[in-house]
Amino acid sequence: LCSDVRQRIQQRIAQAFGISSASMYLTKPTFFSRINNTEAKTTHDEYWHPHVDKVTYGSFDYTSLLYLSDYTEDFGGGRFVFMDAGSNKTIEPRAGRVSFFTSGSENLHRVEKVHWGTRYAITISFTCNPDHGIGDPVLI
Repeated sequence: LCSDVRQRIQQRIAQAFGISSASMYLTKPTFFSRINNTEAKTTHDEYWHPHVDKVTYGSFDYTSLLYLSDYTEDFGGGRFVFMDAGSNKTIEPRAGRVSFFTSGSENLHRVEKVHWGTRYAITISFTCNPDHGIGDPVLI
């Protein structure tokens, strides 16, 4: 299932950006996030600060988010916000929705603080550098 989801997202990103999916490699970290209103334990838990994925993670060229819970039904706050000059663009998470974008400075973003409930998502990112590629995660 993980491999199938990764391949489908990879193909869609390649199509949207006009590149070959064969030139894209899964990269780390690929992670599951569970965000609620508890206090941050580390600076990496402070998801509400604006950031650029390429700066934060280095190997990311394309970032995708697969949402597993619904805004306003499962949690309050927690929307994904692109920090564009002049106007922000906001994505409301919905279970099954996938959003993706290039990971560079052109896509400064943050996530609103979650006020109630729990926001679940999976981050699946890709690199164009085969040296930074990883294999699909394996469940043990």
